[in-house]
Order: sequence, then structure tokens, then C-alpha cells
Amino acid sequence: MKPRLSLAESLRTVRKECGLTLAELAARTGIPRTTLSKVENGKASLTYEKLVQVGDGLGVGITRLFDSKPNGQEASHPANARRRAVTHLDDAISVESDNYINSYLSLDLLKRRANPIISNVKTRTLEKFGEWIRHEGEEFAIVIEGEIEFCCEDYAPVRLKLGDSVYFDSGMGHAYLAASDSPCRILAVCIRE
Repeated sequence: MKPRLSLAESLRTVRKECGLTLAELAARTGIPRTTLSKVENGKASLTYEKLVQVGDGLGVGITRLFDSKPNGQEASHPANARRRAVTHLDDAISVESDNYINSYLSLDLLKRRANPIISNVKTRTLEKFGEWIRHEGEEFAIVIEGEIEFCCEDYAPVRLKLGDSVYFDSGMGHAYLAASDSPCRILAVCIRE
């Protein structure tokens, strides 16, 4: 297994490689400087959509935020190369937010459009959830444990049981809520255009 830096170390490293201050990165991403500082000091984490914002602000994919290699050391892949990635669950990078514990998979596969994530859903109500999640692209999710209530701003909430799935435009505000007493987990695949 290749060594990885923590999100805190990687974010600081990539930000400095880009020659940006925390204030400049905050201006590029819309994420407060104080939040970025807490992340760089290991005192806070970021949700998937915030990781995408940071990556966009730095001009890198979110994979780079979890990688130990400096810029320019990423392997390039011809468009027709056959690739694969294997992630043992113990090797997944987990990031906890107020609403989810996200385990990011296949981070060693560079220049990919799909980001597979196993999410442990913690929050049970929209009131506690906070702001809708929005990010570019599309998203697919399938319930792999428990039951989930999928909420989005343009449709009525829908309850999803084990094996049920949803596919949607992820620019539409959305939230996954825990809907059963047992652990509630989904496999989500976020697809960037």
C-alpha cells in the first residue's frame, strides 16, 4: 500500500505548491479561511461537496487531496489504457462530517470521473442536516445497510430500503437521512462531467 498523507497535511502541501495563502484559497472556494485553517490543523473535516470546491479552487481533483505525491508525480494514463483500482475497506480514506462518515474508495486511480464513496448516514431529520448538498455532475446511490430517506429540493422525500437506489442530477440540493434504527449505509458514486 502506498503511503498517504492525512487530509490536513495534503491540503497544506497542495495549497503551498499552488502558492496560495489560506485567505486566497478561501476567496477561490467560498469556504471560510477559519474552516480551511481548522482542516489543515486536523481539527475539522470537509464534506464531499466542500472537497470538490477545494479541489476546484486549487485546480486539482479530490484524489490529489488524499495523495502523498507532489504535483507532477502523478502517473499519466493514455486515453485507451485499461485501468483498475482495488480498495480494501481498511485502506479507504474516511472523513467524518456532521451528517456522514464517508469512506473514499479507488483513490489510487487517477484522472477518473466517478468517485465511489461508502457513506454511513448519521442524521435523521432535515432540520438537523442543515444546508442541502450540491455539487456538479450526477450521483447514483444504493442502500447497502438499513433504510434511507432521500430528500431533494424538487421532489417529495422517498424512503429507500436495502437494495433500492436513486440516480439524480447532483446540482439539485439533496440529503440522505437515516430512516431506521440499525446502521444506515449507502454506496454512492458521484460522477463529474
